[in-house]
Amino acid sequence: MASQTRLPKLKKLWVAPFHLHDKLLALIAAIGRAAEEGYKGRIVLKMNALTDEALAQALIHAGSQGVQIDLIVRGACILPAQVAGFTDNIRVRSIIGRFLEHSRVFYFRSGKQEDLYLASADLMNRNMLRRVEVAWPVTDPVLRQRIMDESLVAYLLDTKDAWILCPDGRYTLLGHALPATQIRHSVQNSLMLRYTNSGEGAP
Repeated sequence: MASQTRLPKLKKLWVAPFHLHDKLLALIAAIGRAAEEGYKGRIVLKMNALTDEALAQALIHAGSQGVQIDLIVRGACILPAQVAGFTDNIRVRSIIGRFLEHSRVFYFRSGKQEDLYLASADLMNRNMLRRVEVAWPVTDPVLRQRIMDESLVAYLLDTKDAWILCPDGRYTLLGHALPATQIRHSVQNSLMLRYTNSGEGAP
């Protein structure tokens, strides 16, 4: 009888529909509890959609505990942002530019502890519980910082293609609220220029 090779347990990957949902809920809750104890809490999530009610409720609760939350959601988002007395610490923006945004990047910070995950899944019930999806940590410090700079920070600084979710549920183009003389910053244009000048991605 041929010997069977046992696969090692997945210690770092979060896999749906098995435990990705629970891991995200637990991490958000832990950051919220730490914020209540005085630790700085920060969550920045980039995705295509946020329609999972449990995750939305977890983020709302974490925000009420003092966690500062930014959500970069290209499409549907059920979480109301900047509602006084409810989601004051949560901001939602959507980047609609020349290219289709499709990356999922999840950043969590509690005190000095930082965690960054890339994922195949959006924060949707079907992705969490009815599909095979995966999220994995980025542990290399240089690569992690690059992803944070290019995929999160740069998107939070966009003033050209960013639509901001208002408390009344409507989106407004951020550029319309800026002085006419102020230069608009496009994250997509900046990244194109960066990669063109560096030669990255060239065949």
